[in-house]
Amino acid sequence: MLPQEIMRRVREIQVRTGRTVADVLAGEYVSVFKGSSIEFDEVRPYTPGDDIRSIDWNVTARMGEPFVKRYVEERQLTLMLMADVSASQDFGSGARSKRECAAELCALLAFSAIRNDDKVGLLLFHGDIEQYIPARKGQRHALRVVREVLSHGDDEPREVSRTGGLRRWLAARTRGRLRVPRESTRIAKAVEFFLSVHKRKCVVFVVSDFIDDAFEQALHTANRKHDVVAVLVSDRRELEIDDIGLIALEDPETGARRVVDAGSRAFREAVARDGTARIEALRTRLASSGIDLIHIDAAGSVVDPLVRFFRAREKRTRR
Repeated sequence: MLPQEIMRRVREIQVRTGRTVADVLAGEYVSVFKGSSIEFDEVRPYTPGDDIRSIDWNVTARMGEPFVKRYVEERQLTLMLMADVSASQDFGSGARSKRECAAELCALLAFSAIRNDDKVGLLLFHGDIEQYIPARKGQRHALRVVREVLSHGDDEPREVSRTGGLRRWLAARTRGRLRVPRESTRIAKAVEFFLSVHKRKCVVFVVSDFIDDAFEQALHTANRKHDVVAVLVSDRRELEIDDIGLIALEDPETGARRVVDAGSRAFREAVARDGTARIEALRTRLASSGIDLIHIDAAGSVVDPLVRFFRAREKRTRR
């Protein structure tokens, strides 16, 4: 996208999601994600009735009289958005691509966090780490988060300059010796990077189509300390194909191509069966690690699945 087009899309999303945040998600986000960490505040003299387990023995020894530690509840949250910007995210058979859908989702979450005076950060990834924006407050910062999700993926790959020119880059690709990082997805690598830069607990939304392998253990490790929520963004053409005869398909992340007969009922049923099985298998594997999965159709509503998730999560916390 051109910069003007990106800004236009950002403003559209801001207007649309801003109204949604105010009308629908205002209370849902706050009721589910409440700051719950306990932070040290100060030490003060011991008074009768204080829990003796809160005595600070080091200060007590220095001062010659008992002092206790005082803690306060930290209400502010840090929301980290991890958005997949690999090549497969550019696919979209409807009005928007999976990446555009992810941008709108990130906008909803970012504006919800800012409305609650929380911090929000962004990590863009593919086969490598594309960009990391530390968590901050403010609407301008939230707009930057949305802009970055929208703008990545439209530029020439970085490897063009590293290989000494476009001609050599194209030659290397033709020979199969170069794989552009954005043409692959490595969720585990992104999670490892996140864990290296975030030591304090935060809420993490991993937004991807999860076309990857061997990432469950990384998410499981992250969820031990942080609150990890997986968001699967899919396109209906990944789950069903119309009867349109012979079509050519290409995998954007591997470059593999093949011609298939969409007129075959058996083929269409296999696509639907395999697509549904992949989603259910992902849900089951994540659930075993205590990770929720939100499934969003790129052509459908982003708000409805989020509201269902918030309400289901709130019911669980009340039990």
